[in-house]
Amino acid sequence: MNAQKALRIVIVAPDSLSPDPADTAALVEVERSRSLRIGLLQHGYNIVAVLPIDPFLPERLAQIQPDMIIVDAESQARDTLEHVVMATRDARRPIVLFTDDEDTSHVGAAIAAGVTAYVVAGLAPERIKSVLEVALARFRHEEDLRRQLADARNQLDERKVIERAKGLLMKRQGIDEAQAYARLRKTAMDKGLRLAEVAQRIIDVADLLG
Repeated sequence: MNAQKALRIVIVAPDSLSPDPADTAALVEVERSRSLRIGLLQHGYNIVAVLPIDPFLPERLAQIQPDMIIVDAESQARDTLEHVVMATRDARRPIVLFTDDEDTSHVGAAIAAGVTAYVVAGLAPERIKSVLEVALARFRHEEDLRRQLADARNQLDERKVIERAKGLLMKRQGIDEAQAYARLRKTAMDKGLRLAEVAQRIIDVADLLG
């Protein structure tokens, strides 16, 4: 199965595709929405749900666990995005916005908040596949960078813990830095623990004893 066909997509959209026939603006939005969904199906994407913006959105997304969220926004794109970003803050996923809102003054804030791609009107159905593939690639790249940054921070924190534990051993046992490190390392090997875990236990005991 191709990568795009495996994607489980949730669309966050207005409740109805049957607006008042007298509402011209609503009819234009509905036509764009239908065109978007047809384009997704034509390219083999799996639309697992179409959800409205309501208080239950976070729970529904948590249950469905989609691979990507497509926001089919009305003119109030900013309000819609705020709800979706809040709903995915604990489980990040690529978010692609399709909208007719030509006010792009808040695009930067939307991207910073977690929106992967922001597409304003006029997208031909044949371009949907390329837009989603680029959005997914960008999201994965950003997630890799996030993990690398988190790993670097964890390593720095662990080094600080080890340095503090070495200092405590040196002070209380009258040994030099090399000896303190050797004792930490031996204890870690004997107990099957990571060096930072042993160091943290030493710090915890020292804090408890004062």
